[in-house]
Amino acid sequence: MTAEQVLRSARTILLIDFPSRDVPDALARAGLSVMAQGGPGPEDFFSYQRDGEEVREVRRGGPPTGVDLVYVHRPEEELPSIVADARDLGASAVWCENGSDRARQVVEGGGLTYVDDPSIIDVARALYEDR
Repeated sequence: MTAEQVLRSARTILLIDFPSRDVPDALARAGLSVMAQGGPGPEDFFSYQRDGEEVREVRRGGPPTGVDLVYVHRPEEELPSIVADARDLGASAVWCENGSDRARQVVEGGGLTYVDDPSIIDVARALYEDR
């Protein structure tokens, strides 16, 4: 499955950290439901919602109960627990910002589709232009 196919098939995305606000903004503008944990507490979850051309960060109050895709921008050693959580949430794929052969092994070993290239921002922006 290509990166574009993975993103097109997703409706809900959980971000496990991200390098810049461009990530949730691009995904929300592409029409996806985007969530991320924004603090250390179990209730510190936010959604990113498109409001015209702007994207608003809105407190959710709790973690998602299910997602299609998990996007990861964390050290490789955290990936096994992230993959386990992704499976528990029903995700079919994990998109790694900093991909590697080891990351691919962990994700695919967990029974999920692995994506690391191209940038999720570029794919989301292309989808947004198509809509």
